[in-house]
Amino acid sequence: MSGSIVLALRLTTALALFGFLGWSLFFLYREVNRQGLSLANRRIPGISLTVRQEAGTSSLKYFAQSEIILGRDPGCDIPLTDNTISTRHAQLTYHHNQWWLEDLASTNGTILNGTQVNMPTVITSGDEIKCGATRLTVSLSENIINEPTQKIGKKHG
Repeated sequence: MSGSIVLALRLTTALALFGFLGWSLFFLYREVNRQGLSLANRRIPGISLTVRQEAGTSSLKYFAQSEIILGRDPGCDIPLTDNTISTRHAQLTYHHNQWWLEDLASTNGTILNGTQVNMPTVITSGDEIKCGATRLTVSLSENIINEPTQKIGKKHG
């Protein structure tokens, strides 16, 4: 009789452990889905760069991508014709909810607001980047989350 009681206790314990494991996995799955939906609604804020070259020409470039390369290479996102700029001079990247400027080991360096950039540095609206004789002024969009245009279930009238 005691053997059947021990067997019943073992089976009950095993069922309780599997139940707890299933319950834990269900809630973990639900939380990952919720976080995934939150990240899906997140988008990269746009960045506008006013490019002023030594010749006096000025242009406005708008980007909605997470990586922007500046340099003389025609394949760069912002190809620059200044001879004092390296082929791949600097890059702007969006991560950790901020835009960052990084010098790509350029020959003449990258200047941010009058200071040499030696490591990835956070940039904000109004910052001025200098690559050779070319100056770029940064303007960031502030809206990061795509909000729905109309709440479902609410009547507007």
